[in-house]
Amino acid sequence: MGICISVASSEIHGIPEEVHDGNVTVFEASNFQNGNHRLYSVYSKGGTKGINQDAASLSQGYGMEDGTFCGVYDGHGRNGHIVSKIVNSRLSSLILSQKNVLEKFDDTIEIDDDNTSHHVDKMKEDLVLKNFHKWKQAITNAFRVMDKEVKLQGNLDCSCSGTTAVIVIKQGEGLVIANLGDSRAVLGTIYDEELIATQLTTDLKPGLPREAERIRRCNGCVYALEEEPQIERVWLPNNKNSPGLAMSRAFGDFLLKDHGVIAIPHISYHPLTSSDQFIVLATDGVWDVLSNIEVASIVWSVDTEESAARAVVEAATSAWEKKYPSYKVDDCTVVCLFLKNKSQLWGYEK
Repeated sequence: MGICISVASSEIHGIPEEVHDGNVTVFEASNFQNGNHRLYSVYSKGGTKGINQDAASLSQGYGMEDGTFCGVYDGHGRNGHIVSKIVNSRLSSLILSQKNVLEKFDDTIEIDDDNTSHHVDKMKEDLVLKNFHKWKQAITNAFRVMDKEVKLQGNLDCSCSGTTAVIVIKQGEGLVIANLGDSRAVLGTIYDEELIATQLTTDLKPGLPREAERIRRCNGCVYALEEEPQIERVWLPNNKNSPGLAMSRAFGDFLLKDHGVIAIPHISYHPLTSSDQFIVLATDGVWDVLSNIEVASIVWSVDTEESAARAVVEAATSAWEKKYPSYKVDDCTVVCLFLKNKSQLWGYEK
């Protein structure tokens, strides 16, 4: 059953309301709405493999008044559904606490209004770069702590269970992106009245040369089975029948942590422009059957921003049934964050 968050926003003494429903958590602030119109949507739907192992979160007012945190997590293995929910509930706060620690030791740079325009622009660029480096360090530290917390969970076997993670943090006019595994983030842009889909992350799978090289240096094995030649997996050096992990980075999966599978995310920065319209994060159940531009087109074609995530999930589920009728449908989870109201785009009408 899918979970679509659509609740009345409320603020008590300036604290945004937290909404938790099954696999999805939303930390909502009323000042991020256009009247009663939400500029985001989150939706998760279990496939036919069993329990839904996906999780997702969106947090408004994150780090700054107009900041937003988005994340999706795709669990795998026997206890993957537990791991994804643990990470979903903790990661955003861990990152922010690490960032706050770094801020305490920072020397503030002030921009002198008497400087030339060029000098001011250069200093602003330096501030953006400096801020990104702080976010990067905070995220790296938080992912390390998060992996340790998963390992220390009592009575939870995560030797062959774990989760991917893809997060996007919007701060001002830029995005900080961190990725672990094969979930994905895509940016939708309207340029010359044409929709463009830009992939913000790289799917971190064992088949990537640099990922395979690291794994093999650690005596892990990378190869595909005869029955699924398109999927390369990670295997133990002394037991090539297990565990067969189809990603090269993840939280958990501690049986492979000495063999090249890491919980260190790839982190990047992407500046926003006035043409950028929305961000989509989704688990691989979506990207396995829909292309970046197909997903972006679905998001842009819906009547309301609040229905976008569900529309993508339903399209992906339908695509699974058509493209792979003999396969079990994967869990599909989507977060859509709109950067502006579509109806206000230069008078644009669908």
